[in-house]
Amino acid sequence: MLGQLIFDRLEEAAIHSQPGPGVTRLFLSDEHRAVTPLIRDWMTRAGLVSEIDAAGNIVGRDQKALDGAPTLIMGSHQDTVVSGGKYDGMLGVALPIAVIEQLNKSGIDLPFGIEIVAFGDEEGTRFQSTLVGSRALAGKHDPKSLEATDDKGISVADALRAFGCRPEDIAGLKRDKANVLGFIETHIEQGPVLEKRDLPVGVVTALTGIERHRIRIQGKASHAGTTPMNDRHDALVAAADVIHQVEGICSMTDGMVGVVGKIEVSPNAVNVIPDHVDLTIELRAPKRIVRVNGRGQILSALPNIATNRRVEISADLTYEAEGVPCANWIMDGLGQAIGEQGIKPFRLFSGAGHDGLAMHDLCDIGMLFVRCRDGLSHHPDEAVTPEDINVAARVLIDFLQMVGPIKGISGTETA
Repeated sequence: MLGQLIFDRLEEAAIHSQPGPGVTRLFLSDEHRAVTPLIRDWMTRAGLVSEIDAAGNIVGRDQKALDGAPTLIMGSHQDTVVSGGKYDGMLGVALPIAVIEQLNKSGIDLPFGIEIVAFGDEEGTRFQSTLVGSRALAGKHDPKSLEATDDKGISVADALRAFGCRPEDIAGLKRDKANVLGFIETHIEQGPVLEKRDLPVGVVTALTGIERHRIRIQGKASHAGTTPMNDRHDALVAAADVIHQVEGICSMTDGMVGVVGKIEVSPNAVNVIPDHVDLTIELRAPKRIVRVNGRGQILSALPNIATNRRVEISADLTYEAEGVPCANWIMDGLGQAIGEQGIKPFRLFSGAGHDGLAMHDLCDIGMLFVRCRDGLSHHPDEAVTPEDINVAARVLIDFLQMVGPIKGISGTETA
């Protein structure tokens, strides 16, 4: 069963992780370096010629794509969050590679080129500057993103060079819009909708908009036992007020969610009033106006919090991507392919961000969701079944054979 093959490959890829629960494989890390030969071997088995590009992506192309034929791009990301799951991102890398390998074995020659990309950086976990790889392909590379640093002060540019890449060449990765048919990503749902409907797969209609902020709070350290409560400049108490503000605004705003997912306290000592806090705010909403209004309410509260807590607060927008729709022809084609498996086609919105947010600037995008247990993702217990993976693979096989007729490209041959 094709699904079992893909499942086994995902298990093998998960070995390349930092020690600890789940999978931790950050962009341009030792684990990223270690998983690269494995992915490239999969690509070779599928008849693809692979390379590591200037942005740290693992790219595989068939001969038609290399020869300049109109090309369909597929793929997802290889990086994970800290203590994440085995399937978020990597399913969308392993599955299309195995599908192309299966089509080759079956003697099915698609009349267009295939390019499969294992994007290097989608999660933004290490550098707080995400979609570096997909933005490069879309021609939306921001050179300033290379200045972002990790917790050790290593910049994206320096990490790329250490990985063997040439960041100065990233601008040249831009694909020709006229030559790209579209971008398709297969991904676990990361939510409970498909499971509640007892459906193995679903068609995504749109991707959410996302923005991230870095908040810096400067207080004043002092002895925790001798400083009266009303004389303190406690940065952590001010941070708690910010967190409550984010939770309150997001809870009261339909169509928006948010989280303070990272916080660092200094000096982080048991008997010292916190002097400095860095925290992150992430906001998501499908509609820009909803997200912008929510952002405004949160940020406008910061001066009052600073005054009340006698601290200084600054905020910087570190990332922003607008929500994007999926293309009708891709949604219709995936729906038809699902129906051919004897499954009711179902459409749903993605509340998560994906590389499609960047790829939409290049071409039409589409996404196939695969059911995940309990809707759980970004967690060591993230789980999918070989059976559901097999359904997704069969759907993609059928869909790929529809693309030529849909786009008016002839020449499909079946041995």
